[in-house]
Amino acid sequence: MSAAAPARVGRFYTSARRHPWVLGKVADWRIPLGPYTPAQIGVAVLGGFLLVKTIAWWSWMGPVPIAAWLLTVWAVRRPKVGGRAPVQAALGWLMLAWQPRGGRIGGRAARDRTPHPLSGGFTIEDAPAPARAQTPRRVAQPSADPTPRRSPATPRPTPRRPTPAAPSAPVRPVSGVQQLLSLAAQNGTVR
Repeated sequence: MSAAAPARVGRFYTSARRHPWVLGKVADWRIPLGPYTPAQIGVAVLGGFLLVKTIAWWSWMGPVPIAAWLLTVWAVRRPKVGGRAPVQAALGWLMLAWQPRGGRIGGRAARDRTPHPLSGGFTIEDAPAPARAQTPRRVAQPSADPTPRRSPATPRPTPRRPTPAAPSAPVRPVSGVQQLLSLAAQNGTVR
């Protein structure tokens, strides 16, 4: 394909896009002065009903109210309210007014739960009895005569871990953490 060749553009339109939704048109036949939109039919029916019911009020004006009614029917042939046909716009406003204030969840009205006081409590238990203290160890005092120092090549002795003192009376752990700690102390894995 050469750069000079024009690009081909293809377009097609469905009949729904070319013709708005209208009433009164079947094949080549249509209602006189029609076809009519749903808004025009609504204004014609409601306006005609009101004119018939209020004929005593406007009869002195002559044909002016009837002409105004026909002009109104003609005026609403293609109005748009926010880009929508008037019937759909009115239906949208009606549905908006009908919706619950909080919206819907799963098809049901969403409502806040009623507030209720939240009460709670706690229990303070006695602390477990402390284990008997071991006898204090003597701290080695430095002696007057110097001791020979180790050379860096000699390995250091591993320090011994002091064994935990067994409690005089068995104390039951209160919380889960204390139970875990006591279990670990019995196995000798506490650091």
